[in-house]
Amino acid sequence: MDLPKACLMLLGAALVIAASPQGVSGRATDIGVNGRANANASLAATGQFVALVWVARTNEGVTDIYGASSRDGGRTFGPPTRVNREAGEASVSGEQPPRIALVPRRASDPSIVVVWTAKSAGGTRLLSSRSDDGGRSFASSVPVPGSDASGNRGWEAIATNRDGHVVALWLDHRELAAGKTGATPMNHAEHDHVASDKPQTDGVARAQLSKLFFGQLDDRDSARALTGGVCYCCKTAIAVGGNGSVFAAWRHVYDGNLRDIAFTMSANGGRTFIPPVRVSEDHWAIDGCPENGPALTVDAANRIHVVWPTLSAGAAAGSEPTLALFYAMSEDGRRFAPRQQIPTDGVPRHPQIAMSPGGSLVVAWDEQINGSRRVVMSKTVPVNQGPARFTRVPVGITDRGEYPVVAAADDGYPIAWTSGPPTQSVIRVERMTTRE
Repeated sequence: MDLPKACLMLLGAALVIAASPQGVSGRATDIGVNGRANANASLAATGQFVALVWVARTNEGVTDIYGASSRDGGRTFGPPTRVNREAGEASVSGEQPPRIALVPRRASDPSIVVVWTAKSAGGTRLLSSRSDDGGRSFASSVPVPGSDASGNRGWEAIATNRDGHVVALWLDHRELAAGKTGATPMNHAEHDHVASDKPQTDGVARAQLSKLFFGQLDDRDSARALTGGVCYCCKTAIAVGGNGSVFAAWRHVYDGNLRDIAFTMSANGGRTFIPPVRVSEDHWAIDGCPENGPALTVDAANRIHVVWPTLSAGAAAGSEPTLALFYAMSEDGRRFAPRQQIPTDGVPRHPQIAMSPGGSLVVAWDEQINGSRRVVMSKTVPVNQGPARFTRVPVGITDRGEYPVVAAADDGYPIAWTSGPPTQSVIRVERMTTRE
């Protein structure tokens, strides 16, 4: 059977990669597993090599991780490959998708490392798998060192350090597992996600049992808690500088039940970290988890760039507070410049950020307007040319989309998101051109 050039069907594995005319670039690619809901993507890029991972879920709830690779900057992708060897070996959500990192190799495609959350007898744990053949196959999954304790954990982030080791950051509830410190177990469903004018101080004390953990995937002894008091169910962010420094951001629970973004860094590759720094005093009091964490990137000069959503006063006098999207930068990691609001429409959520080789920032997010969600991105001129000036660029204007991810290739920004109705969703990928 001859297949049209616009559509590659891999019938034996029930996989599909199809070109789509939607998107502001004039061409988008739909990737997914036929008969499954495809969602929760992550992207990583180096040079012209781009790797994509996502979740494919059956109607019966069997959840697997799949990956696909591109060697032309995200213009085209090869056939998808299942990452996990054991079927159904994943338990993920929009704020905790499978995470991906690339490990450079001389004269070869980079290795691909994937980390995801899976159920275990005592709660949840983190698993990882690695491909050394450009994503054509993956090794059997192994637990992330330090993540196989009792209790729940997840909302992880990973990055590759200067020496080629993959480091991870995650939220951990081992101290809230049954029988630990006299506490009762807590799970995701306990968060009511409703803002309150009367913050409960016991929520602050309880948050001290929620820990931020850091570890290196190939070093069992490296896993340890960096701090307590984290806001559970908000994703974490991690980045590595060219000088070997490690940078981390998360949502923290401050006195008064204020859920603001915190930051820390290590100048020695993760052996020690500075005390947490408050990125911005946003004064968002909420007796639940916002399910909206920060995103983080670092430029060639080791300047730190953070984006996050938070509750903000309405634009018009007397209007209700609403979520808004903010950006802040730090030269040294010990204090951040005043926050800067990024122009949005509707209610923005789930931001991601990337830095191009030329020094421009790109931020992607989804926003709710008129009862639907759409994906938007914003670009800046190179940040060394003065304050960031964000230019809004709608992506996939006619497409319902959520949970975008973005990466920076040599000459463009591949951006991916969950597209379509929940039971028939695909991963839509579009490549935006870099114009410094």
